[in-house]
Amino acid sequence: MSKERLNTGTKLGIMQIPAEFIVGTKTEGRTNAFAANFMPLLEESSEFAYKWKSLCKAHLEEGIREPIKVYEYMNRFYVEEGNKRVSVLKFFGAVTIPAQVTRILPPKGDAPELKLYYEFLDFYKCTKINYIEFSREGSYVKLQKLLGKAADEEWTEEETGRFRANYFYFRQMFEALGGKELHCTIGDAFLSYINIYGYISFKEKSGGEIKQEIQKIWEELELLQEEEAIDLKLHPEEGRKLSFLEKMFADEPGILHVAFIHDKTPEQSGWTYGHELGRQHVEKVFEGKIETKAYEHAMGAPEEVIEYAIKEGNQVIFTTSPKLFNASLSAAVKHPDKLILNCSLNKSHRYIRTYYARMYEAKFIIGAIAGTLTENDKVGYLCDYPIYGQIAGINAFALGVQMVNPRAKVYLEWSCVDGVHNALCRLRERGISLISSHDLEKTSGDDRRPIGLFKFDENGQTNIAMPVWHWGVYYEKLIQSILNRTMQMQYETSNKALNYYWGMSAGVVELIYSKNLPEGVKKLARLLETTICSGVYNPFCGPFEIQSGDILDKEGQGVTLENIITMNWLSANIEGTIPEYEQLSDEGKETVESAGAPTPLSEEKADENTGDC
Repeated sequence: MSKERLNTGTKLGIMQIPAEFIVGTKTEGRTNAFAANFMPLLEESSEFAYKWKSLCKAHLEEGIREPIKVYEYMNRFYVEEGNKRVSVLKFFGAVTIPAQVTRILPPKGDAPELKLYYEFLDFYKCTKINYIEFSREGSYVKLQKLLGKAADEEWTEEETGRFRANYFYFRQMFEALGGKELHCTIGDAFLSYINIYGYISFKEKSGGEIKQEIQKIWEELELLQEEEAIDLKLHPEEGRKLSFLEKMFADEPGILHVAFIHDKTPEQSGWTYGHELGRQHVEKVFEGKIETKAYEHAMGAPEEVIEYAIKEGNQVIFTTSPKLFNASLSAAVKHPDKLILNCSLNKSHRYIRTYYARMYEAKFIIGAIAGTLTENDKVGYLCDYPIYGQIAGINAFALGVQMVNPRAKVYLEWSCVDGVHNALCRLRERGISLISSHDLEKTSGDDRRPIGLFKFDENGQTNIAMPVWHWGVYYEKLIQSILNRTMQMQYETSNKALNYYWGMSAGVVELIYSKNLPEGVKKLARLLETTICSGVYNPFCGPFEIQSGDILDKEGQGVTLENIITMNWLSANIEGTIPEYEQLSDEGKETVESAGAPTPLSEEKADENTGDC
């Protein structure tokens, strides 16, 4: 590091710094005297050794109190003055060392480690905690949330002291179980632990209880060290056929009891209504093999509702909303003998399966229809929440429009900001009559909304095309995979989180076309359906331009499925933005917090991480 950079550092004063984060010296002059862990290297007869032993004696008799001087860079410390003190204190197992700290800031950039470090700085400003580290962006904010705090909320000294005691107590139990052998940070493990078990009750638990709980989630902690933690299942798998002898000696299967837990009632929510139709469908399909029961309005006490469903003898539990994920995860850890599945996307947790549909495939086709039918090169798009899967739907729609009409623009509005009515009014004020709206009808409330692709004309509102979630088909295939033990085999043969993400080829998403749709346009739509279902065409095959002006997928290989799920950029032919968290309604904030929102994607990664979906 240059002298110029060192002279621009910020003096932070005297503080306790983690001994394990002291990794080097400011200059090379002392490197021959110490090993990488600061243990002495010179001969025992040397003057250095004499001084080192004298300092050891002083530490044992009086203690070393004079602070060392260090430079901090990326939360690692480099000693300017006090190398022998560091060596002695590390030798005696000091956890922290007092130091006068000068911080050197790296330039901001898109590299993950830089983003994570600047997130740490925001956290440090609120807490003055420098000993907990994470490997994933967003973890410091998540920690604040799990502790019941806003991202920028400051901690009291009492809260900081209590957290320190809890964290290091957890660390002791974690390392006693072999945690050092895992390639994840202590912070990652602690965050995962309190996400499942909570933080408030931590101080009431004994070391033995904490150890037992850590052991229960060990596979979850092992998953933290995986670069790709999710095993995406893109198509239903055929179950293995039993041999004649296996059939002869197989136990007679009993009735499978299946619970469906909804956050709302079918009368309140079109989403819940669709899942309830799915439950009724599988009850008929598997008559005599399964029994189902619905539990509604679970958001008031989701943990209690799931526990009640388990006590009633249900072996398989579908929680049908992302809002129920955390409660579902806790129950899955507590009851490993039960199969618990949550309807959500991009969840990297070992003990719970998730399922969702690739709706973006249908959105691409609807976009192509809209691009064909627009008379003024303007198309509207009304979306509900900026969560995983939704951004992909917006962009797929825009790319569909662009494919058939390069001149057309897509005008994006969000109902989660100030309601459906206001969003539609803004589109109409722009002279837009052709609009793609929500996939599901809102079954109650004053803010009723149109669904699918529709057009405002002299006759009022004309429906053109509509995507349909076939939850009955989805549940049928999931339950069949449980009955033939395919799902159980998938879990046993994988060490990752299982996410089912099926599309039009599986029959879980369908397009319904109105009689108002011209026959030629309908033929185009059918052709696109065939090519997508067969895997011949990927809606996200480039090259294509995004709003920043960058060109993605220059080779035309297709953006990877991972980047499709997590994308938070918008196509260049879209007029509009992704709303900030503060702009969302209360329900919008709750949904985003539960379902998860995409993190920013670096332009380089978006361009490089391509391949067939």
